Amino acid sequence: MTKISSREDLVGPLFGAAAFQMLRAGVELGLFGLLQDKGELPAADIGPALGLSERSTRILLLGVTSLGLTEVTEDGRHRNTPVLAEMFTDGSWEIFADIVAFEAELVYLPLSDLVESLRSNTNAGLARFAGEGDDLYHRLPETPHLEALFYRSMRSWSRLSNPVLVAKADLTGVSRVLDVGGGDGVNAIALARANPGVRFTVVDLPGAIEIARGKIAEAGLSDRIDLAPLDIFHDEYPAGHDAVLFANQLVIWSAEQNIDLLRLAHAALPDGGKVMVFNVMSDDSGDGPLYSALDNAYFATLTAPRSMIYPWSDYEEWLRAAGFAEVHRAPGDTWTPHGVISGIKGGA
Repeated sequence: MTKISSREDLVGPLFGAAAFQMLRAGVELGLFGLLQDKGELPAADIGPALGLSERSTRILLLGVTSLGLTEVTEDGRHRNTPVLAEMFTDGSWEIFADIVAFEAELVYLPLSDLVESLRSNTNAGLARFAGEGDDLYHRLPETPHLEALFYRSMRSWSRLSNPVLVAKADLTGVSRVLDVGGGDGVNAIALARANPGVRFTVVDLPGAIEIARGKIAEAGLSDRIDLAPLDIFHDEYPAGHDAVLFANQLVIWSAEQNIDLLRLAHAALPDGGKVMVFNVMSDDSGDGPLYSALDNAYFATLTAPRSMIYPWSDYEEWLRAAGFAEVHRAPGDTWTPHGVISGIKGGA
């Protein structure tokens, strides 16, 4: 929970839109990459290197430095702060840059429809996208460059959180996993690499499946990961799986739809089969974490009519309503509030 204890603490929420745009500018104009390559630079060298005027350079540097993204040395040179520098060295900068692009090009304008989305109890921001359908996934094909950005960014979101999925998804005794709404296969690929004795089937809409086909082939896992285009609500799930995975899927739908999906999983599993739900969670206490609270604005305004980030206790309730027992929470231990909650069919 983030506390506001003084009026100065209101600066962040009040100018949050500007804060994001400063971050975006630093990414898109190449400031952070430049500083990573050069280590430290004076402002006089930064502007020409980025193709910016002196005025623009001063505005950008004041913004990113005040936000703590860069810092100024005693002799007046600028450098990335350690958190950003570490992202370049550990290979996560590409992921972070994709997420910034996702927020900037897909999410930023629809977020201005949050008030209307809350009043109308639906995703009012979707009106900004061409096409038909009441969720983002069915409209994206009308704008191919945004569809490509979306799936690239979803892959990066998954790469960010996949260490939690791999660490917390217990596949002991499991031989075959059905990855429902598996997108471009990033989650199945990560789990297949970590669990060499397990086979996977990814099911999703045709557009996602075609992207997944290439990604899985590139990973050299076409012999262990099968693909099936289908509607996850209305088509019969492929048989022969002893575990079902919903990864970053049940934040999209309403409570009633989530129970329906879990019941479909229950029907497809043999006795003793396992269902696993993996996504970002909110706390049962209703006061955080901040990541979940702010990310919820995207789900409220854009994804689908009843999307939201749910607390752990909701998933427990739905799993039991769908017929699962032995419900188990496995929270992650990274800066993102992801985790796995699972249940067993026919458990005591």
